[in-house]
Amino acid sequence: MAADEGGTAGPAGRVTIAEIARQAGVSVPTVSRVVNGRSDVSPRTRALVEELLRRHDYRRRPAAGPGAALLDLVFNDLDSPWAVEIIRGVEEVAHAAGVGTVVSAIHGRSGDAREWMRNLRARASDGVILVTSDLDPLLHEELRVLGVPLVVVDPAGSPTLDAPTIGAANWSGGMAATRHLLSLGHRRIAMIAGPPRLLCSRARFDGYRAALEGAGLTVDDELVVPGDFRPESGFTGCSALLDLPRPPTAVFAASDQMALGAIEALRQRGLRVPQDMSLVGFDDLPEVRWSAPPLTTVRQPLAEMGKLAVRTVLGLARAERPDAPRVELGTELVVRASTAPCDPRESGPQVPSGRYGAL
Repeated sequence: MAADEGGTAGPAGRVTIAEIARQAGVSVPTVSRVVNGRSDVSPRTRALVEELLRRHDYRRRPAAGPGAALLDLVFNDLDSPWAVEIIRGVEEVAHAAGVGTVVSAIHGRSGDAREWMRNLRARASDGVILVTSDLDPLLHEELRVLGVPLVVVDPAGSPTLDAPTIGAANWSGGMAATRHLLSLGHRRIAMIAGPPRLLCSRARFDGYRAALEGAGLTVDDELVVPGDFRPESGFTGCSALLDLPRPPTAVFAASDQMALGAIEALRQRGLRVPQDMSLVGFDDLPEVRWSAPPLTTVRQPLAEMGKLAVRTVLGLARAERPDAPRVELGTELVVRASTAPCDPRESGPQVPSGRYGAL
């Protein structure tokens, strides 16, 4: 038998919550609710589970208090600033609901993911909020077998799991950013794009392209440079744009961090934002309000995504079906001081190109 998951061994042997759930034909969270004395279990199921607990002489470990519940919040990495915003939203709603939160990072490594799964079984979590789509399918299947409710918060936009997903309207955000620059008279508008394997990158680029086409322009290949959402790629991408024989007058960076890297590239060249180049980011991380200058950006509702994820996973734990398998929360353009009207003498038509047409 596996190591005990939420209880101690009794004279009848080392039984686990997962084994009790299997014998009762219910989910692990249901057994956890019975063990913790919660009321949201049917009388018939409660009687069955309690009989099995008595038969195995199961005794739970001391908990934080009666009715205690736990959610697992799992990130691929915790080094991104938007992770803090999601945690903030999750904690706000979970705390109000009397639910504890365990935050983990699996770093995209199978060993870390398996260790997290072992810890999850030991905790008898009431639900999982996964802020990554990179979960081993076998581990996802184990979650399903255990009956643990799962919700994916997907700012990266690459869902591969059969679970309710919460994301943001990346296409409309990319369009809003580009339309704003167009409204200021810019025509040579560059983009520092995110990784093309991610749907959010593709959607933001498609919004950029749609806005240009709506203004009678086409994407100029040389004005689209790759990035990875980190400041270093924003610095490198902006430097490449400045090395062009005819640099752009404005840049849409697909993340705030890349926009901050672009500002530094401009500063090192002795150029000013927005006097020499206008700049728009994406995310609206807290720090960009204090950048020099404060950054115009597209607000991605990260904290709201975390809040909705908690409400959704707690609903799943109560056997409530979500209204839709995927929810996209709206984005919003936030205009600050990093954008300004284009000097008409610097504006000009963009050159048609096809390489990025299939992005």
